[in-house]
Amino acid sequence: MEFETNFFLNKPAIPQEHPMGCAVACVAFRCGLSYQAALALFSSSEYAWTRGYFCSEIVEALEFAGLKYTYAKFKSVRHADILIRVGTIAFVDHCTQYPAGHFFIRGSKGWMNPWVTFPMITNVRADFQKELPGKVSYIIYQARSFFTRHH
Repeated sequence: MEFETNFFLNKPAIPQEHPMGCAVACVAFRCGLSYQAALALFSSSEYAWTRGYFCSEIVEALEFAGLKYTYAKFKSVRHADILIRVGTIAFVDHCTQYPAGHFFIRGSKGWMNPWVTFPMITNVRADFQKELPGKVSYIIYQARSFFTRHH
């Protein structure tokens, strides 16, 4: 079942609470949960402190929340329409602003960035931004139903 874009209209940005917890904040935003409730959807909560999460682990957490998502290595020609779809999660490769890479989720107000004040580790803030700060390498997006064309 497709989700309503209205679901994202007035949702606040969710800050990450761990150094490598950007994926958790994106899942929380998508599911309408608190950060801590979203963290419980992941099989290894300690990864929010250490290495972060792989796309397959994010898809698994979203599935645990009842959402059918999939992921792909981003190719601009093939995935441009998916990248701008509300609810899509994008991983931006390591760049000057985010040396370890960073996950963002597309909301109705733009890209939700769960750590807009990086590298400041106290008073972490989240906000929306119009553009992604670097090259997208992976996207995680809601899977279409069996009866629609797959990308």
